[in-house]
Amino acid sequence: MTNRPPPTPDFIDHPWRPLESATLADGFVTLRWPDGLSFRAYSLWLHENAPGIGFDEHIREGLLDPADLPDPDVLIEASVAADGALVLRWTDAAPTRVHPGWLRYVADGRLVADEAIPPHAPWTAAIGEPPTLDGVDILNGEHQQKRWLRHLVRSGVCRLTSTPANEGFLEALIATVGPIRGSNFGSVFHVRSSVTPDSTAYTGLKLGQHTDLPTRESPPGYQFLHCLANTVSGGSSRLTDGLAVAQALADEEPEAYELLTRANWVFMNRAVDAEHRWEGPIIEPPVDGRPLTVRAFYPVRSAPRMPDARIPAAYRALKVFSRYARDARFQITFSFRPGDLLGFDNRRVLHGRDAFDGTQGARFLTGCYVDHDEIYSRLRVLERLDDTP
Repeated sequence: MTNRPPPTPDFIDHPWRPLESATLADGFVTLRWPDGLSFRAYSLWLHENAPGIGFDEHIREGLLDPADLPDPDVLIEASVAADGALVLRWTDAAPTRVHPGWLRYVADGRLVADEAIPPHAPWTAAIGEPPTLDGVDILNGEHQQKRWLRHLVRSGVCRLTSTPANEGFLEALIATVGPIRGSNFGSVFHVRSSVTPDSTAYTGLKLGQHTDLPTRESPPGYQFLHCLANTVSGGSSRLTDGLAVAQALADEEPEAYELLTRANWVFMNRAVDAEHRWEGPIIEPPVDGRPLTVRAFYPVRSAPRMPDARIPAAYRALKVFSRYARDARFQITFSFRPGDLLGFDNRRVLHGRDAFDGTQGARFLTGCYVDHDEIYSRLRVLERLDDTP
């Protein structure tokens, strides 16, 4: 066997963390490091993650269909090499070396969905303005992009200023992150008043606090809005952190919160060429790693799907929710300027705007959606970078 660092079943550059001991018993290998940490690894899991046996060393993906896995006693010996690598001997293959840094990564509990993802931090109106970064170099620096995505995930919102106020920039920026999630409004949509609108977003009407596309089984994760022009009077934008609102409702209005999280409604978009429908509560609390989802676009909330006896109280709960969503404790207000690019978690942060007269001046935003998965994936890759630019 060579002493080169063995490949790992990922593309992360794991630091070398030499093992102290490895003991095989009852199908598990107990691994120990010099600092006292121990970890039990099952023989078949080690088989699946053994270089040259369980995964392809180029694409780093698994090769073994579970139906083809051997018996657990395929592993006959575990030991530690002089350099601290784990050495495994099998009945059906040549001995293999396993990277101890990758094993330590797993033992430290980092092989999880939220690895490198900042915890969500609720905010209220006390923040005054959305978290804001200068976006002039956002296309040219990975460290700047990492800061941007960290804010976006942690706070659920981040505004870039001084970006080029031209069509195409939003697509160019998102292309550095991941694919756009399309909808019946297209991949990139234009938010401006229209004489023949197919959504209230394309009017100058006031919009209450809401989240987009609750008509979908999985509403889009993030929304991005890029301001190209804004010379109208009025039209101020409003944001509310649904996470903070949900926490306040649970503490202050428990009866309303119970109905908001358990009573289902039908959501249906109304269009000539599309008819998406979904049923769910107004607030879906985060469960088993799934993100908070607020379904709160009243223009597409269609009908209650609950016993008649719950409907009156469910409507009262709706009023409580909307009152909290626009309460001065939680809501921030600001105006778009050309070059501003606002990103926010569409399943968490409610947005709205004041009315404006589209015949007096111009208000033109381009927008798109991107799933949580793409933002998280890009941030995990960027987190491999040293924080020093």
